[in-house]
Amino acid sequence: MLRRGETLLSALDYRDDGRTVSMTRAFTVPTFRGQGHAGELVDRAVALLEERGDRKVVPMCWYVEAWFAAHPERAGILAERPTT
Repeated sequence: MLRRGETLLSALDYRDDGRTVSMTRAFTVPTFRGQGHAGELVDRAVALLEERGDRKVVPMCWYVEAWFAAHPERAGILAERPTT
């Protein structure tokens, strides 16, 4: 969660199975949208996971997918997608 004092600005929901972290929802409180809060939160989460080095990311949320599209240099942490 990203807060300013006691005020919630943005949250990132995820599921961690020990091998992958599925980022399921990035949410910013409507009055704070458009200020880069969700992007900051995703960036921090990805940086922590990169530092740990023991998990891959599965972007389940459209915002997280768009964030990775805008930051291709961070794609090394993405989990392989199954081919059909």
